[in-house]
Amino acid sequence: MKLQKLYFYISLCLALLAIILLTVPDKKEDSFAELVKIAMRDVGNKLLLTNQDSTSLILPIQKLEESKFQLSFEKPLLINPDSLVAIVAKSFQKAHLPSQYQIEVKQCSDFEVAYSFLKFATQEKSIIPCSGRFLPQKCYVIEVRFLEKPAAFNTKFSWIALLIGSIVLGFVFYPKQKKVKQPISSIDNSISLGKFQFYLEENKLTLETTEISLSKKEAELLTVFVAHPNKVIKREELSKKVWEDHGVFVGRSLDTYISKLRKKLSDDESIKLTNVHGIGYMLEVKGS
Repeated sequence: MKLQKLYFYISLCLALLAIILLTVPDKKEDSFAELVKIAMRDVGNKLLLTNQDSTSLILPIQKLEESKFQLSFEKPLLINPDSLVAIVAKSFQKAHLPSQYQIEVKQCSDFEVAYSFLKFATQEKSIIPCSGRFLPQKCYVIEVRFLEKPAAFNTKFSWIALLIGSIVLGFVFYPKQKKVKQPISSIDNSISLGKFQFYLEENKLTLETTEISLSKKEAELLTVFVAHPNKVIKREELSKKVWEDHGVFVGRSLDTYISKLRKKLSDDESIKLTNVHGIGYMLEVKGS
């Protein structure tokens, strides 16, 4: 039970930590978006310079999705796919952006893809078509989608996974209180047992005005029996519960204490402490 509580509180602390970190603004993710915008603007500038255009504007870079951005221009331009591939690779490398991405050049008129390519870390996996073919002078937008998740983006999902995992562990290790079945009614600090009142803390039974003293072992044995009335309790279980960690247990000790306890309960015929041969003992309580 102690380990279960420890694991529960650890999972609770981890869940709280994950919630705190998820609610804190992610500056790293904002920094990634700003770097992409700078690199995309650099790409736009170099494309305009290849068109001998040093005066027209590059329009604000748009963030379309989590890892997708759009570059657009004030005026139409001619695009050489070979130059575009080289310019993008160089600008992204300088900005330390992910090396795996997809580029699409779309026509402003209908947003049909005029040219696209895939760039991976290795040349063998990259798909770069249409080498040497120029795109005619038109209005274009250039969109980039990063195929690798930025580190900050991955971190956020890690915290979400930690939060979910902590909640699941919390439910698994939630310390469950072991309910002890109490078919015999309790009054104050005593337990009703037939005509008797059993006072565990005081090691005694009372019958009307008569008080019957119990030894500590007798009281412990009776506690086990009243918790499981009309059920057979094995000798090994009784020995373990009453004598465990309390010195050496002698085989006949249990029989001796049972005999003494049986005699003290004999004044009430509705209660009977019986021997189940070869198994153990049972406290028979009529009407329970």
